[in-house]
Amino acid sequence: MDETSRESETSVGEDAPLSGGRRGHWIAIPAFGWRLPAESLIVGSSLSVQAGAGLATQLLRVSGWLPVVTLRIVFSALLLLVLRPPRPSAVARSAWVSAALLGIDLALMNTLFYFSLSRIPLAVAVTIEFWGPLAVAVVGSRRARDFAWVGLAGTAIYILTGGRLVADDALGIAAAFGAGALWALYIPIGGRVARDWGDGRGLSLAMPIAAAMSLSLAAASGVVGQAFGNLQLIVGGIVIALFSSAIPYSLEIAALDRIPAPTFGVLMSIEPAIAALVGFIVLGEALSSPELAAIGMVVVASAGASLSARSVSVAPGQLESA
Repeated sequence: MDETSRESETSVGEDAPLSGGRRGHWIAIPAFGWRLPAESLIVGSSLSVQAGAGLATQLLRVSGWLPVVTLRIVFSALLLLVLRPPRPSAVARSAWVSAALLGIDLALMNTLFYFSLSRIPLAVAVTIEFWGPLAVAVVGSRRARDFAWVGLAGTAIYILTGGRLVADDALGIAAAFGAGALWALYIPIGGRVARDWGDGRGLSLAMPIAAAMSLSLAAASGVVGQAFGNLQLIVGGIVIALFSSAIPYSLEIAALDRIPAPTFGVLMSIEPAIAALVGFIVLGEALSSPELAAIGMVVVASAGASLSARSVSVAPGQLESA
């Protein structure tokens, strides 16, 4: 999951709207005369994230994964600085620490995820990465049904990885697992940032820190010139940043105070399926029947865990962290 990005976290009960539910459930699109349900915005956000990942996969197959992830993080940071510049004078010093930790987490998570995309199919990487938030959703639970969701997801991941534990595939799988662990860490860190930055602009400081880390890695690897010396790659990086950050962030902001928490969790859960669709259409990545079944199992497990959770921590940009 790309990536990058939760701001004003709220812990809510099972049926409560994510941000208080002050607005209507339907969203008007005056230019087209449409009225769309808020849920469609979360689906649109996920589609945008996976379209960005699909484009990134195309670019990294030609230019390498490190230049692409560097451009993705740098341009995402620049977009956030323009759209929502941070106001550090309005927060305590501890808020800088939490923002720095978030930036480090985002840099590492995106780096591992893009590395995995260079070696395994998009849908497989996204599905494996989902173990992180799924684990967070059920951690501490003693209910049998939550253990059942974990077992279902574990079986699915075994199906996906069992035939790929060789050569480059094994490295890609390990990177996807690592990205999932960082996604799991992101949830409490993102919550801390949301509390520390009452104006919701903590991410606007975290992303430049992530960009600095990514640029440092690119410089150490000697690929900065490759990343910023190719106009086509620069344009691609800007488009990826739009699809992976600006668009999904805007859509989620519009939807978060209109839908109940379990609905948000269920809609997030379909992301592996969307990744499979994008991978097939954009990248020509045809998966086997067992792999498609395994992705469906993870979708069901994640949705089940979301519905059974007593509370959920949510913040804008949750879908675009990877």
